[in-house]
Amino acid sequence: MTASLNEAQRSVVDTLRAHWRLYVFEGVVMIVLGVLAIVFPVFATLAVALDLGWLFLICGILALIVMISTGRIPGFWWALVTAILAVVVGLALLLKPAAGIVSLTAVLTAFFIVEGVFQTVAALSHREVVPHSWGWLLASGIADLVLAAIIISGWPGTVDWTLGLLAGVSLLTSGWAIVMVAMTVHRLAGT
Repeated sequence: MTASLNEAQRSVVDTLRAHWRLYVFEGVVMIVLGVLAIVFPVFATLAVALDLGWLFLICGILALIVMISTGRIPGFWWALVTAILAVVVGLALLLKPAAGIVSLTAVLTAFFIVEGVFQTVAALSHREVVPHSWGWLLASGIADLVLAAIIISGWPGTVDWTLGLLAGVSLLTSGWAIVMVAMTVHRLAGT
């Protein structure tokens, strides 16, 4: 690696080097989950909707408990409305997941756009840190942007399976990128 690494880049390399096995494990799990979602996209779409429903419901209930426990704090009404909204959204997704899939697909599209841009910028700015594998991160970012374009171009005819399929592809490419970066840093460190 080059001697011109700044402190932040050195920190990234040191973390990757110290925990490369953990990053490889994370990447492999993401790859397996991605393949399963691709093979069973309708089930994966429903699973994503239900998982988000539970997350919203649990977070909303916890926020309400915190609000009640702490009493009146600055922004109390805004926080209360947000907590109630999270509970309502969670219940709606759990009780009628099919109705929420269209909205979730739109949100996922926005996520893919943001993640794609972020990974692309990260790949380009860290190409000196991981010179032999930054292209994998770039490919993952580009894949996310392509996935967003697929969702937008097929709207609404493919909503039933698109969410699961695209989440699976994103998991697969992100997992592969993590494995490749971790293995490259491990090889370059010679440990």
